[in-house]
Amino acid sequence: METSLAARLDSSMGVPMCDLCVDTTLPDSALNLQVRGVCKALLRRWADDMDVFSLSITKISGGITNMLLKVELEGENGSQLPPVTVRVFGPNTDAVIDRDRELQAMNYLSQAGFGAKLLGVFANGMVQSFIFGATLEPRDMPKTELVPLIAAEVRRLHELDIPGSKQPQLWHDIYKFIDRASGLTFDDSKKQKQYETISFSSIRSEVEEIKEISDTIGAPVVFAHNDLLSGNLMFNKEEGKLYIIDYEYGSHSYRGYDIANHFNEYAGFECDYSLYPSKDKQFHFFRHYLSPGNPEKATERELEDLYAECNFFSLASHMYWAIWAIVQARFSTIDFDYLGYFYLRFDEYKKCKEEVLSLTHNYLASGRI
Repeated sequence: METSLAARLDSSMGVPMCDLCVDTTLPDSALNLQVRGVCKALLRRWADDMDVFSLSITKISGGITNMLLKVELEGENGSQLPPVTVRVFGPNTDAVIDRDRELQAMNYLSQAGFGAKLLGVFANGMVQSFIFGATLEPRDMPKTELVPLIAAEVRRLHELDIPGSKQPQLWHDIYKFIDRASGLTFDDSKKQKQYETISFSSIRSEVEEIKEISDTIGAPVVFAHNDLLSGNLMFNKEEGKLYIIDYEYGSHSYRGYDIANHFNEYAGFECDYSLYPSKDKQFHFFRHYLSPGNPEKATERELEDLYAECNFFSLASHMYWAIWAIVQARFSTIDFDYLGYFYLRFDEYKKCKEEVLSLTHNYLASGRI
């Protein structure tokens, strides 16, 4: 039997841990009792007051992986304690997410002011500080006033020195997804027929081709978020502060991959790639990434280099999430058309490949690396 997340983690992390579990399939009343137990076990400042005051538990709309709950104490004394977020991992998400890697990085990220502060860990989730702000929508990300904030915060993240192996994990993770995605069977006959149309030999061949090219580009390796979609960006308008949240997929990876993945997410889950940013819009982001606070300092060569780097890695982003979607189609309990999403991402990869690789080969031939 697999050990719980709390049991696997090193106690030196310095946060409270417990082996309690929250079952997201339970009715709200029963689920709330389990959430109360977790909060009482992990939040020492709340423990006494929880016997006197009731808890207010609200589901927060989020992504397609976890259940997010806003939890706060109701009552005069309760108002003196800030609310928290209880994040319950979706069932079977260990098939696509390295939870140990996520948690090991979170302490360092929290100390550097990224995301929510980690307050405690339970068997299938974590308790974090609550961030006040609005989650962005895909249509918000290209807004002129938000791009400088997003770009500067991504740059700040990329400058962090997170302990551990500095080897890029992108290709390791993609090959891991391929291994898990091949040889699946589905109870749903319609899904099984869809799945059987997928050629894993073709996918592996495509991955090997772009991996070989990536080795020649020389993109910097940074600590990357790897999932910079709108749902992982929050904006507090009163403070004028942009937050990057949820580092589930965070690892050392290529700078260009992290930024390219962000640009791909302009399309949203509907994959409307007419929304992919133009060269001018990408340059607007690059200026604020390369030189936060003084965007005009970025040189034309720096902009062109980053443009070639990011657009190449847009192919890797499509491939990553396409293969991820196959695994999720089998293991996720969330009502989402993951196999349909696979085809949307893989089709976009094939549509863009020739043009992007032409740009990449011209860039490499210029000798500007």
